[in-house]
Amino acid sequence: MRVQVGIIGAGPAGLMLSLLLHRAGISSIIIENRSRQYVEARVRAGVLEHWTTELMSELGVGERLRKEGLVHEGIDIGINGERRRIDFKALVNKTITIYGQQEVVKDLIAARLAQGGEIEFEVSDTSVDRLDSERPIIRYKKNGEPREIECDFIAGCDGFHGICRPSIPKGVLTEFERVYPYGWLGVLSESPPVSHELIYSYTDRGFALYTMRSNSISRLYLQVDPDEDINKWSDEEIWNELKRRVSPETAAKLQTGRVFEKGVTAMRSFVVEPMQFGRLFLSGDAAHIVPPTGAKGMNLAVADVLFFSRALESFYKTKSTSLLDGYTKKCLSRIWKAQRFSYFMTTMLHLNPGDSEFDRRRQLAELDYVTSSKAASTALAENYVGLPID
Repeated sequence: MRVQVGIIGAGPAGLMLSLLLHRAGISSIIIENRSRQYVEARVRAGVLEHWTTELMSELGVGERLRKEGLVHEGIDIGINGERRRIDFKALVNKTITIYGQQEVVKDLIAARLAQGGEIEFEVSDTSVDRLDSERPIIRYKKNGEPREIECDFIAGCDGFHGICRPSIPKGVLTEFERVYPYGWLGVLSESPPVSHELIYSYTDRGFALYTMRSNSISRLYLQVDPDEDINKWSDEEIWNELKRRVSPETAAKLQTGRVFEKGVTAMRSFVVEPMQFGRLFLSGDAAHIVPPTGAKGMNLAVADVLFFSRALESFYKTKSTSLLDGYTKKCLSRIWKAQRFSYFMTTMLHLNPGDSEFDRRRQLAELDYVTSSKAASTALAENYVGLPID
């Protein structure tokens, strides 16, 4: 098989890239080791930045998003029970939208298939070869049958544990990482959200986040140790602790419901440089991970492939490689700003077991300043809704 761009991974990055390339008249194929059912049910991030929602509408995949997405004009930050609002609309005249990643994936798959796009699900033994040539190759098996795709370019959108990044020769990449001394115990519950907008709650017991996936499904998080045993937490204990980490007034409004998913996620920051080798270009989690506190993961992945699609369009129209050569630099400018913001939000809101009393008081002063200074609140709002995309 011959195609201009071979895409590995049917997550938001790979699917969005395929749609962007189709708009530009560039052929592509997506291969994915999981089933369609699996990727459409995989629960991940749920916050879309302002520009991401606009891009989805621009690509013709925003109809269900506009109907079912929950538009938020701000967030609440709790400081030991006292809730203070950061008003995005008033500060920067932009909003965010709550719309689960699995819903984004459903919309993108349906749209791409309706265009006649090729998506190969449930493949195995995927590998890449001849990356530093003008005709890189993707090899895989489908139903046990060996297949091969010859491409002009390969997009590695296969996540942190995928095969693309490890296929780059040793010594080419430099990894930057920070591991945080806490994790999140997260649950999905059949219960209405306790608030219309997200509540980020700092308390002397630890951080908690009160968010949602819809008007009837709550997504709730508690700060725990990164190696916490989820089996030690009964549903009742989780609900009781969630009530302890907000004000009594908010706790009284917190409705319990059936918990149908729960787990513990360790928190880390990760970036690899460069994000390209030869004709292989990495996007999304294959190249970077951010702690979820800043709500940047999926949005960064979409930004990566937007930049990559522009570079490919320029190449096929003009034969210039300037945008392709500058892909890493372009992406990293946005990625490191998102890492800075995610680190800021994470360290401001979580209790670090290694902190002194000096650190605690400095942390409280920072929370007070960020939520009482218009300048500081504006900076937070500008980053949260998404920096301008250019």
